[in-house]
Amino acid sequence: MMLENLEPAAPDAILGLTEAYKNDPNPAKINLSVGVYKDADGTTPVLSTVKEAETRLHGSEVSKSYLPMTGLAEFNKTVQALLFGPDSELIGSGRIATAQTPGGTGALRVAGDFLHTMFPDATVWLSGPTWPNHPGIFAAAGIEAQTYPYFDATSNSLSFDAMIDRFNTIPAGDVVLLHGCCHNPTGVDPSPSQWETIAEVICRRQLLPLVDFAYQGFSDGLEQDATGLRTLSRHVDEMLICNSFSKNFSLYNERVGALTLIARSAQEAETATGHIKLRIRTNYSNPPAHGGAIVAAVLADEGLKAQWHLEVDSMRERIRSMRELFVQTLAAKGAKQDFSFMQQQRGMFSFSGLTPPQVAKLREEYSIYIVNSGRVNVAGMTESNMNTLCEAIVAVLD
Repeated sequence: MMLENLEPAAPDAILGLTEAYKNDPNPAKINLSVGVYKDADGTTPVLSTVKEAETRLHGSEVSKSYLPMTGLAEFNKTVQALLFGPDSELIGSGRIATAQTPGGTGALRVAGDFLHTMFPDATVWLSGPTWPNHPGIFAAAGIEAQTYPYFDATSNSLSFDAMIDRFNTIPAGDVVLLHGCCHNPTGVDPSPSQWETIAEVICRRQLLPLVDFAYQGFSDGLEQDATGLRTLSRHVDEMLICNSFSKNFSLYNERVGALTLIARSAQEAETATGHIKLRIRTNYSNPPAHGGAIVAAVLADEGLKAQWHLEVDSMRERIRSMRELFVQTLAAKGAKQDFSFMQQQRGMFSFSGLTPPQVAKLREEYSIYIVNSGRVNVAGMTESNMNTLCEAIVAVLD
């Protein structure tokens, strides 16, 4: 009686495309929508370091009891070292607290619930554009969201001056969500000097940075990609970081992420953690163990960690090479539009400049699935599908 009057729910803008792709009978179909890394064969791989860690864990596992609300302590330690470096003074000070979460999305939702409960008048500011799930996550947490300028579509570059101008008007106590690297969906990131300016303004305006850090290692390297995060940490006393191991460990279905908090003191970090635990308890109670145990096992073993670094390097290089091949192939196929800007972007995603009608035509006539905004997942491109993809794009551009 209660359910019969429900209206159908709108499909997710990205995952809904994946469902349509799965149901498409065309053997030449191409999926460039969902944010999943694929290798040269079009497969989302299981990393060799992950397999080795799982073998070791299987042999030593003695219980499947619940984890603490904040997850595996060993995992949380490795997260902090990866974010800030193993010799970070922040770690030694006790000002950092980390909670293992079900993926980066889980970290964002816990952060949203924490902010809404503790600071109900705060607004979260999102980049224009941002990951399509960001607005929904914060709306579900009851937080008002506003947008700051980020991407200049005419020059395919960062709207840096406009962004800083907006930051200078945001009320103290509001939250600014920043993408740590490999901005989703544009692939455009601030330079190191721009990160310094961003950090200075956020500090001066007394804003709280919330960093979504889902792609560490996919831009320039695991250490280099932490530049923005570490720059912020030198300027501000308080920060939230949501990171994910879906991409750089290829652990998508294990749902491995973390929420890390920086406070002004160890005591404040402990107090804030108590409130975060309450949000976790009423949400999912405690995180799943397996994925976090894998990450902890790899990062705690110097040999496995070095091998993992090489695997991340390989994934990053494949994405870079696909950007280059895409631009070259489009030009060879006669595209009049210049796509060279895509070689300057970083990470899995790029704003292609394709319009919604062009995206629709690619889907309907060529079985090529791209988000309506024109965002493409470069990691979904392969040498074997590149000619088909570029010929179709040239056809819809005309």
